[in-house]
Amino acid sequence: MPATLRQRQVTVFNILIDTSVWLDLAQDQKQAPLIESMITMQAGGHLKLLVPRIVLTEFQKNRQRVTERAQRSLSTHFSLVKDAIRKAEGNSKRRHKMLQYLSNLDHGIPLAGAAATSSGLERIDRLLNTATRIEASDDIKLRAADRALQRQAPCHHENKNSMADAVLIETYFDSVNLGAARDRFAFVTHNKHDTNQKAPHAHLAPSFSRIRSLYFVTLADCLRRIDPELVQDAIWESTYSEEVRTLSEILEAMDRLSTQVWYNRHKNREWSIGRGKIKLITRAEWDAKSQNGHKYLPNDIIDKIWAGALQAAKKAERELGKGNCGPWDDFEWGMINGKLSALRWALGDEWDMLDT
Repeated sequence: MPATLRQRQVTVFNILIDTSVWLDLAQDQKQAPLIESMITMQAGGHLKLLVPRIVLTEFQKNRQRVTERAQRSLSTHFSLVKDAIRKAEGNSKRRHKMLQYLSNLDHGIPLAGAAATSSGLERIDRLLNTATRIEASDDIKLRAADRALQRQAPCHHENKNSMADAVLIETYFDSVNLGAARDRFAFVTHNKHDTNQKAPHAHLAPSFSRIRSLYFVTLADCLRRIDPELVQDAIWESTYSEEVRTLSEILEAMDRLSTQVWYNRHKNREWSIGRGKIKLITRAEWDAKSQNGHKYLPNDIIDKIWAGALQAAKKAERELGKGNCGPWDDFEWGMINGKLSALRWALGDEWDMLDT
């Protein structure tokens, strides 16, 4: 066969996914990348979903339960956060405002819970609506009933009606038997009670193989078998997030920026002193001017205070390091002041608080 024809051949996996897996996908936002991966694989012709009628029925019946569970989960998280804030030390006024804000959000939890699951449910509906529907034939139902009578998996548990599970697995086996020789199949379930770790129960194992018919207890493992790179990229894109800065990091940055702002102002004063725009005077001269009604002396600095400022400037140079003391152009100077203002605002100061 020519190489060009071989390259065009695409291995298609026919996958039957248990209802429990679909429901877990709908209510666990962390599994959203798997939904996106399936949509991409389906569009590319690498994946073909087999959906028995019984799976569609069970999924639709449990949609409301999925949304309600998401709402309860959000309510629990809100309660834990509010309890932690009440026990925390610090500004009581700020703590009260935060609790009030969270209480207001409580009213929106039903909407938030619905929003958290609606997108997942819609994407799952998109997959199910474009999947190959499978009806359970009378022969499939008879084989499932025979499993129940023989107490064979998945009907081997005491006091449990597993007839639906038996119909599902027999539907899958029927699809494998009717498939073409080159077709590949996979069955995915979260029902680990019918497995030995990652392997199917001994009653089911003979109908699975290492190549044609595969068995998985996680959807992620199944999709990685089809396209590991696609799944890895999808998971990375959805889980990547920038880490929030710690309080110590914020305070350290504020201290550095404050030193830079102070140092720049110090150098401006030094320039003004060198050109006689600001005069160095003694404490006695300062006091004399103050007694004569001069409460603010912007053009005078006490000589001893200036000596201390010169020492502080040398210390700042050592702390900041070479290249971090300026001079800065207008843009750089604006960035330094803006950063300091923003960090101070985040920790409770008013905007434009740039005192040093």
